[in-house]
Amino acid sequence: MAAQTLQLRPLGNTGLKLSSVGFGASPLGKVFGDVSEQDAVAAVREAFRFGVNFFDTSPFYGGTLSEKVLGKALKALGVPRDQYIVSTKCGRYKEGFDFSAERVTKSIDESLERLQLDFVDIFQCHDIEFGSLDQIVNETLPALLKLKQAGKIRFIGITGLPLGIFTYVLDRVPPGTVDVILSYCHYSINDSTLEDLLPYLKSKGVGVISASPLAMGLLTEAGGPEWHPASPELKAACRAAVDHCKQRGKNISKLALQYSLANPDISSILVGMKSIKEVEENIAAAQELAAAGTDEETLSEVTNILKPVKNQTWPSGIQQS
Repeated sequence: MAAQTLQLRPLGNTGLKLSSVGFGASPLGKVFGDVSEQDAVAAVREAFRFGVNFFDTSPFYGGTLSEKVLGKALKALGVPRDQYIVSTKCGRYKEGFDFSAERVTKSIDESLERLQLDFVDIFQCHDIEFGSLDQIVNETLPALLKLKQAGKIRFIGITGLPLGIFTYVLDRVPPGTVDVILSYCHYSINDSTLEDLLPYLKSKGVGVISASPLAMGLLTEAGGPEWHPASPELKAACRAAVDHCKQRGKNISKLALQYSLANPDISSILVGMKSIKEVEENIAAAQELAAAGTDEETLSEVTNILKPVKNQTWPSGIQQS
């Protein structure tokens, strides 16, 4: 049994309780640089040991590699299936986008095989702004409801960058069709626009997961990847905030993660992890927040530095490396 150190938070009306820190498995697909299978398996084991029970992947990450590696790592835990919650996605692939009923129905079988699972807890339409939202409403989601009835998936989600996609879809489907939304890059120190949507999502009974608390690498000492789509102005402001924290002997990534974790209405903050060291840093940030609260002084200094670019976003999409 995992050593329970992380807060568990209910996810909408699903009955699931997610660890406040979730394991983002895109780095296992080498999306953010090389990672050995051994390190990946060790990272998953360490995260689970500290109470992380939520693991998120997609067939798009590393062209199916992330799912395969996560599947091996979860199997290696040797624990009962009800001890962890797995979400994967459909509709976005190395080859491109396909949200057709036929493709997503085939997609779950492929994912289950790679993950070595009989079902996934959450199955999400991946980056729906790149498809037709009306197709998502009229074709994709009804296909996922059939997969739910077949027992291959337990809950249904939608993901993407522009927040308007969530209201568009949720306003057009029967209540209870969509169980969860996954938003990214809209609940961090530089962009907290997801907050405005939380009351609406709550009223719809939809659970909320937020990813990329570090703004896809901008709020890290290493900086974002070459392909990061943010404007030069936003990148420069984040770099200034990083440097400010460094001079003060503070870690901006820890501060950014704690900022995201501090809102209990977000069920889980997904953080990409690929090593024991990264897992331990993320767990320590959560434990420190629980014990001592936020470093308000540094947070307000960083907030001031980022004020000129606050809530500035970018065109959608994560590039395929």
